[in-house]
Amino acid sequence: MSFTSLGLSQVLLKALADENYSQPYPIQKETIPAILRNKDVLGIAKTGSGKTASYVLPILNNLKSNTPHKNRHIKVLVLVPTRELASQVEEVFSTFAETLPDRVKTLAIFGGVSINPQMMAMNGVSILVATPGRLIELEESNAVSLSDIDTLVLDEADKMLNLGFKYEMDRIFALLPKKRQNLLFSATLSKEVENIKELLLNKPEVIKIESKEEETELIDQLAYAVEDSRKGPLLRYLIKKNNLKQVLVFVSSAFKADGVANKLCRNGIHAVSTHGKKSMNSRSESLRRFKTGKIRVLVTTDLLARGIDIEFLPYVVNYELPRSPKDYVHRIGRTGRAESPGEAISFITPDDEHHFKVIQKKMKKEIKMVDSSDFDLQGY
Repeated sequence: MSFTSLGLSQVLLKALADENYSQPYPIQKETIPAILRNKDVLGIAKTGSGKTASYVLPILNNLKSNTPHKNRHIKVLVLVPTRELASQVEEVFSTFAETLPDRVKTLAIFGGVSINPQMMAMNGVSILVATPGRLIELEESNAVSLSDIDTLVLDEADKMLNLGFKYEMDRIFALLPKKRQNLLFSATLSKEVENIKELLLNKPEVIKIESKEEETELIDQLAYAVEDSRKGPLLRYLIKKNNLKQVLVFVSSAFKADGVANKLCRNGIHAVSTHGKKSMNSRSESLRRFKTGKIRVLVTTDLLARGIDIEFLPYVVNYELPRSPKDYVHRIGRTGRAESPGEAISFITPDDEHHFKVIQKKMKKEIKMVDSSDFDLQGY
């Protein structure tokens, strides 16, 4: 099955092709047609299963024909548990929204940063991705209205409930219009999620995707214990010392991607960053040049953990670990494909050690750890 059979517009189909999305994942096959029909949906799928695109694409497809809305009266609300996820989801929305003929403004809001720039940025927003606490603060300041919402998405609902957001979520639900489309996604169907389902969803289509272990046998995995301040020099050291070419480097944010790529360039290594903050033409051109070997290092975010499809990619580097074991598998799965071996390298700081042990346990695989403290990185 291809994306063309799911009912998406030609504009979005072209955008998918430009972003190298070839075949829909199971959650996307089931969920996209249901959302396009304006059905409520309960999707149970592991983190990293492709569920973000499964609601982003049909929401944008349905939104583009909507009539203009009042300023600060958003049409789509996506609630997420963490600022990292808020940024990642908004990045996917903005990537595809910029291809639409009608301008659709998206915004991510979360705590831990100044609220004033977020209040100012609310002008003209149609799609808001938010953590519950910061959303309540903005609503109480009259910076946003929830009274005209057409679609509500709860992403990683199980994590939100585990992190104690139920009180905030109940407050938000009370502010929403009764008539709306509700989309609920969770990695598990716990008792709490079942209760939220009964409260929110109206005759939902329930879609449960069983997780499958991905093959990693062809991937040679290696980790380096490194202090955070030595990550940049270590990356440059490994690339130069081993003459690595066609290296895909994963980081946590667009800002970090730009910083790592700039440092590589300043040290004589041809590198480019690509992420959702760049135009589609820029991303497509960077990927094309990387595939043909004209760019030595491509630094990217998890937006491309599934989107990049390169048949013989030799190296993947986790400059920063992803937030879940599943995301780790998706990242390293860009190499070791088509029966060709590949190498996956991970940088592990002292703060990462516990999380990395969890990843290894989930994979049922012990990964060799090299202590880099004695490496002479002077000049790198």
